[in-house]
Amino acid sequence: MSQLNAVHATSDQRGAFKVDVSRGEKIGRVSSEWFSRPHDERYLSLSELFGAVSGRAERSRARTAESTAIRVEASRDDAERLALIVPGSDVPLAPTHWTFGQLATMVGAPSAYLRQLPAPLAAINLQYGLTSHRGELVKTLEVEDGRVELRAVTGPDYGRIFDHELVGAVQRIAGDGTGDTRWKVPGVLDWSTGMYNPQVDITRDTTTLYASDRDVFLFLVDDFNPIEAGRLPDGSPDLYFRGFYCWNSEVGAKTLGIASFHLRAVCQNRNLWGVEDFEEITIRHSKYAASRFAHEAAPALNRFADSSPMRFVNGISAARERIVARTDDERTDFLRKRGFSKSETARVIETVLTEEGHKPESILCRDRHKMLWTKPLRGSDSWQPAVIFLHSR
Repeated sequence: MSQLNAVHATSDQRGAFKVDVSRGEKIGRVSSEWFSRPHDERYLSLSELFGAVSGRAERSRARTAESTAIRVEASRDDAERLALIVPGSDVPLAPTHWTFGQLATMVGAPSAYLRQLPAPLAAINLQYGLTSHRGELVKTLEVEDGRVELRAVTGPDYGRIFDHELVGAVQRIAGDGTGDTRWKVPGVLDWSTGMYNPQVDITRDTTTLYASDRDVFLFLVDDFNPIEAGRLPDGSPDLYFRGFYCWNSEVGAKTLGIASFHLRAVCQNRNLWGVEDFEEITIRHSKYAASRFAHEAAPALNRFADSSPMRFVNGISAARERIVARTDDERTDFLRKRGFSKSETARVIETVLTEEGHKPESILCRDRHKMLWTKPLRGSDSWQPAVIFLHSR
């Protein structure tokens, strides 16, 4: 079955679901975001988030200028005040903390050292670097917010995808992200009972919708509609939920990316537990980034939102039925032929035996268990899916 029909049999009276988070992978990416974000970077709905990032974009403008024509000014009366005069701008531009680092990197100067200098000395170093900058052209992003700030300095071919474009794409499938559609801010796992409760109030402490002056990050789940994919050792359903997170930076701090997966639970610290079927798309902000977002990333998000879970369910079922090893020698030989070292092979078999309570016999593709479960393709730095992991039936 795709959607679990016997939901009430596996949920308590509050609508929580019994899950087994000892299986699958733990991913801490969302937890890192949750832990590091101050309250003014946390949003309670996609509408609130979209309003913030789109309003910022409306007040912004980009221009391309010759680096040698940019002037750096500093005040002798204020040792911390530094501004840039860009051709075509009538007012001095105050660089943000991030932009100052971009400028320093662009001219080959150590930003940590320059930050320690009085503004006039830092200005002299930056001015010299800009005058001798061999890139010749730079692209700036400015925003008026009480004063005019310089939010980004990049190369002329930087392909900017605005944060509100990503948030808008998510809104088209998730509405407000608060439960008005199937996609919402996640619930929380009760470690004392092993029950995952999707019904949690969205507050600044529980939200997973974030934006700062340099990036945006969103994480949503479909946790009112569990998927049954196999059975646990005690015979109860092995329940999953669909989830995805995505990120972007319109000022060059990071790529644009979307990750989709199936997971069993989210804890209070926003760690993802029991993750399977992890897939990721990343787009660098190169010259044709906006086109790639329109033709690749946004459609991929829509396909995942509308897709049937049958491929995932059938894939797990088929893998568990395929016997590849019946003896210890066969298990060892199977893994060694697929690039695992002798110590890694022993760890894999021991882990399966501990988790499952049975001798491993069949296969299960787990593409995120990086150092233990998978190997990179020759000549590649990225970890590849579809490397086989021994699994008990």
